[in-house]
Amino acid sequence: MSRIGKKPIAIPKGVTVDISKDNLVTVKGPKGTLTQQVDLDMKIGIENGELLVESPTNQKRHKALHGLYRALIANMVEGVTNGYEHKLELVGVGYKATNTGQILELSLGYSHSIYMSIPNEVKIATETLKGKAPTIILQGIDKQLIGQVAAKIKSLRPPEPYKGKGVKFDNEAIRRKAGKAAGGKK
Repeated sequence: MSRIGKKPIAIPKGVTVDISKDNLVTVKGPKGTLTQQVDLDMKIGIENGELLVESPTNQKRHKALHGLYRALIANMVEGVTNGYEHKLELVGVGYKATNTGQILELSLGYSHSIYMSIPNEVKIATETLKGKAPTIILQGIDKQLIGQVAAKIKSLRPPEPYKGKGVKFDNEAIRRKAGKAAGGKK
């Protein structure tokens, strides 16, 4: 059995979990509502205020799905309770980020500005403090969606290993490389 799949998911107060006949899990909480379609082989039940995901057999496919759906449902419960947040930093001279509503405008050293439409489920904020790199803050209840938007923004200018310029997560460590060695043979 999957070690992660066996762990029960505690359901906090204020959160309701509905499981339909066709294994559609709906989680409602103070921050919003999320739904996830679960494979019909998996058994989902609620006992003593905890949600349990059970696998029918020990097949490799069932073990993989067991841990997957347990993690997805746990992320949904966490999202509707506390929400998720990603921060991205723009490291580089002249790099800027501003937002107008759900439109993000990025200046990343290209000859043109990049305009990106952010989904309505994700709240976006930008801040530029003197002496610090411009920061993009993404907040929402869907962990997968926020991660996908953050990865898309980062892919526009990934950090490079020599000077560290680019878009990076706030807690990301960039492996640096030494540049050319100064001097040479005579």
